[in-house]
Amino acid sequence: MALNIKTRDENGVCVVELNGRIVHGEESHALREKIKSLLSEGQKTIILNLLFVSIIDSTGLGTLVALHASAKAAGATLRLSDLGPRHSELMQITKLYTIFDIYDSEYEAFRALSKNASAD
Repeated sequence: MALNIKTRDENGVCVVELNGRIVHGEESHALREKIKSLLSEGQKTIILNLLFVSIIDSTGLGTLVALHASAKAAGATLRLSDLGPRHSELMQITKLYTIFDIYDSEYEAFRALSKNASAD
């Protein structure tokens, strides 16, 4: 199953909804290209919604890390939401939760953004 990528703008925040697998091959490549495109357009805040992602393999994890680094280098932030128990456990096991901003839901990610904005 290919990775379906949909984007929407929510008050200047780009939400990227993913449906499928983030695995070696076409799927990881498509995700990299999409985020690269958003960053080149000047997008500064991106939330990746992983609610409908069924599998993340080692290449997929590497892709997420590379996207995080690309966003940071562009002065942007990349946040993850809706991981679910399986992907949350994967982030714990690999210790990747220490580099990503991870939220249980899009709502929680937006709440955190609001708190950060009001603190500035």
